[in-house]
Amino acid sequence: MPKRPDSRDMTYQGFEQGPIRPPSEAHSLLLRVTRNCPWNHCTFCPVYKGARFSVRPVAHILRDIDAVYEAAQQLREGPREPALTRPAGGDPRAWSAARNWERYGRGQVFLQDANSLVVDPGDLTAILGHLKARFPEVTRITSYARSSTIANLDAGALADLRDAGLSRIHIGMESGANEVLKMVRKGATQRLHIRAGLKVKAAGMELSEYYMPGLGGRRWLEANAVETAAALNQINPDFIRLRTLAIPTQIPLYEDFTAGRFHKATDVETARELLLFLESLSGITSAIRSDHILNLLPEVDGQLPQDQTRLMEIVGAFLKLEPELQFIYRVGRRLGLLSGLGDLADPGKIARVEGVCREYGLRPDDVDAVTDDLMRRFI
Repeated sequence: MPKRPDSRDMTYQGFEQGPIRPPSEAHSLLLRVTRNCPWNHCTFCPVYKGARFSVRPVAHILRDIDAVYEAAQQLREGPREPALTRPAGGDPRAWSAARNWERYGRGQVFLQDANSLVVDPGDLTAILGHLKARFPEVTRITSYARSSTIANLDAGALADLRDAGLSRIHIGMESGANEVLKMVRKGATQRLHIRAGLKVKAAGMELSEYYMPGLGGRRWLEANAVETAAALNQINPDFIRLRTLAIPTQIPLYEDFTAGRFHKATDVETARELLLFLESLSGITSAIRSDHILNLLPEVDGQLPQDQTRLMEIVGAFLKLEPELQFIYRVGRRLGLLSGLGDLADPGKIARVEGVCREYGLRPDDVDAVTDDLMRRFI
């Protein structure tokens, strides 16, 4: 069960923001409702390990909203370039959040941290009501949620949250393969993921589901693709977001990797998995988004069903590259020197990657270790 605030949490410490948010929420106000993750057992996740979970008091969250409101009002009424000043006595963190949010029209809010829907639905409704009262211009309010939490929520409570303004849920499915979900201690099954996804859709909310190519390693490469696609075919989420597996040193999965219990798929093998995944999607109208730096192929971005063939052709084009050019692309992409396959047509960019490979002695036979190390730096 989620831990309620203890005595250390009862004194308001000022405006708070958590450590992460989805890339699609880059222009959102980040409003911290809970701290850290109530599950925190996933072996692939480095974010909250060792951190205590707690639910913030409603009164503190309302004060955060008020602090941003006061800062935003002064920004609107003050000089057009207030970047170097803030209201006397104002919370500098709220001021910074309001200033950044103001740049993008104050249209979007993201509720942090890992699973805001563990909060009592009545409390969360009150938070949403206060937020909408202060900022009626907000058009989208979103949150992460675990499938287990959604599955246990009363359908009426979920509809009430939608009516109060919660409009999009991000669920980290990661995989629809039961073997993979068990291995990485996700605390969910394919059936549970499907049940939760359908429940979000039935409540009239937008749904983003996350798929992690490579999470099954070499052993469950095919199952990770096919079984995840099978689950998503039943849910038909609004968005399918790709998050390729990386293995930083501070996660439990790294121990399995270094001990030889987990055999990580290479970029080429992961691309084959992604192609199989795309081939296995059927009868859905989801948008595919490759909106994370860890993804090798950012061009895999489009709308189903009309773009399905084009997306498969993009992955196929990478797989058909000559080994030397695959090597250049992988290194260039992981170094940030190439932004997509289209950059392979630019001789200047290719020459720059080749120069880096010569300078550091990078060769095709050690590219897997090199790219794994480069990916860790993005975590």
